[in-house]
Amino acid sequence: MFQHLRDTYESETAKTASVWRCFHDGDLAYRVHPKSSSVLDIFKHQILSERRFFAEFIGFSEPPASELLPAEPSVDAYTRRFEELAYARFGKISDMDEITWSQRVRFFDVERERIWVFWRRVLHSAHHRTQLTVYLRMLDRPVPSTYGPTADVTWTGADPTTTVEAAARQ
Repeated sequence: MFQHLRDTYESETAKTASVWRCFHDGDLAYRVHPKSSSVLDIFKHQILSERRFFAEFIGFSEPPASELLPAEPSVDAYTRRFEELAYARFGKISDMDEITWSQRVRFFDVERERIWVFWRRVLHSAHHRTQLTVYLRMLDRPVPSTYGPTADVTWTGADPTTTVEAAARQ
């Protein structure tokens, strides 16, 4: 019944990694504004905050935070580490049952069902992935497809909803 959670997390991980791979090592310090995070800041935050979500709020056994980040700050090293940590969670997500997903857990200063916390994680990750696609645009780089075609990636049969007529289809 909850296989879709693993499938979604797996898909979101692949989408995030595909966006990260569009950057070059020389882009890691790039930020769109002095108050914005750099590309490297967002990479670090993604890895560290996923560990916190899954350990503190979902209840998974996770590696110590001090062992999460690669020693060498490169796009490849961060992307590989992000994927490695996520892949280790796939089976754990699949193994959880309805009772476990329905349990209320502490989430910062409130309590929420574990499944709510999981979806909050997915949305949080999508937010940061979107930040990075804006950075790619600002760097005049192609933006990969995540949920459908982009100005850079499309395919036969792609049908983006950009008109009233498309939205009216049933």
